[in-house]
Amino acid sequence: METTNRKKTYRLVILSVFTAIILLQNLVPFLGYIPIGVFSLTIIHLTVIIAAIALGPVEGAIVGCVWGMTTFIRAFAFPTSPIAPIVFTNPLISVVPRILVGIIAGGVYVALKKTRLPKVVSMSVAGLLGSLTNTILVLGLIYIFYSQPYANFLQIDVSKLLPALLTIVMTNGAAEAAAALIVTPAVAGALLAAGKKYNK
Repeated sequence: METTNRKKTYRLVILSVFTAIILLQNLVPFLGYIPIGVFSLTIIHLTVIIAAIALGPVEGAIVGCVWGMTTFIRAFAFPTSPIAPIVFTNPLISVVPRILVGIIAGGVYVALKKTRLPKVVSMSVAGLLGSLTNTILVLGLIYIFYSQPYANFLQIDVSKLLPALLTIVMTNGAAEAAAALIVTPAVAGALLAAGKKYNK
């Protein structure tokens, strides 16, 4: 009983820490997003992915939801760009993809743990897929729902929007995925090891 309570307390504390980190990354410049011209390089997804691997898909979804809800609220209260009040006030774009980052990253890691793949590889693959989930879903949903406003924001013809979005996926998206591939196993691996020691 004591060991079970200890594990629950540990998971709750770690979940609270991840939630606090997400809030800081959303509110403090450069902690969650690095501006590059009209775009931003997202690093906040790493927190969700690491939480999902260290704690599980459900907790990853919770941390992702905190990220999404913060993005949603910011779009109304203090938007980060002129396009944010248009696209990120839609929870299908601001919230749902972020929840799915946690579910997919955590779920992939749980599934790969059952194979003979090394843990580091399993974490890297989960991180990569979690990152791509965010990039592809957010940009894909923007294309579906807000093609014209987003094309106006980029100052291009709407017919050129799809190639522009694919370019973002290949540049920003690739950089974010590479970061997840490298950072995820280092941080999540350390957290999993610390959790095992604490919960002995």
